[in-house]
Amino acid sequence: MLWMAPAGGFVAAGVWALRTWDPNLPGNPFLGCVFYAATGLHCPGCGATRALHALVHFDLAGALAMNALLILGGPLGLLLVLRALQQLPASFEPWLRPLARPWLWVGLVAGFGVLRNLPWAPFSWLAPG
Repeated sequence: MLWMAPAGGFVAAGVWALRTWDPNLPGNPFLGCVFYAATGLHCPGCGATRALHALVHFDLAGALAMNALLILGGPLGLLLVLRALQQLPASFEPWLRPLARPWLWVGLVAGFGVLRNLPWAPFSWLAPG
């Protein structure tokens, strides 16, 4: 469990940075998406920093508008990491076993990346903003 203190420190630093700087404004210290800059297409992670910024400011609707996959899938991913580290009660196992398939997540992330770049509704709603 030695990893928990540094992990908590990184999370606290990230929350502090997201509460301090707005990634929507110019001059912020956060990096933009290299994939978007090179191709003009939104990658599955585009909008993640802005989504987390909205989340730490208790704006769930704004967070979902920026990156719905991160906001909806992130807690499941965290549960799967805790499952892999054997830090969850056994009662979680039947619920998490079907979600522990890597190809499910690869397909979900790839599909999200494709769908959010389609120019018509409702898929265009998946693009950040």
